[in-house]
Amino acid sequence: MILVVCGPPGAGKTTIATAVRNRLEARGEPVPVLLHHSDDFSSRTYEQLFERARDDPVETLTVVDGTFYEREWQTQFRTLGFREAIRFVFVTASLETCLERNRTRADPIEEQGVHVIYREFDAPEDALELDTDAVDVESAVDRIERALEAWNWIAESTT
Repeated sequence: MILVVCGPPGAGKTTIATAVRNRLEARGEPVPVLLHHSDDFSSRTYEQLFERARDDPVETLTVVDGTFYEREWQTQFRTLGFREAIRFVFVTASLETCLERNRTRADPIEEQGVHVIYREFDAPEDALELDTDAVDVESAVDRIERALEAWNWIAESTT
């Protein structure tokens, strides 16, 4: 399965993707995470993520972290569905939250870029939506873990 964690810059994608990996690895399920720090503005970045995800073994869960604000990039990943399930998690927050988090990054992107992506974001259909203004990281990971269980990708947790 490929789990695409997408959303605007500063919404919390990388934090959540990393926490999902850590939680699943603690359960003994190694998870490759293909991180794209959202905001390089490069279509080639998405091509590289696609190639890496396509080449991962089908029996693994691969978590892909990127903005994916254009439908074209989402659609490209959905084409991998011929060999395995593709699920999207849409991580969002208010524009003000995204801007504030962007400012605290070691390498922030230009604020205009945050505004553009936020305004033009085309949310994926059928995505699990997580508003990080309303849920903390632990609760977000709980929801993803329950979704993975419902999708029969991982066994129900005994804890």
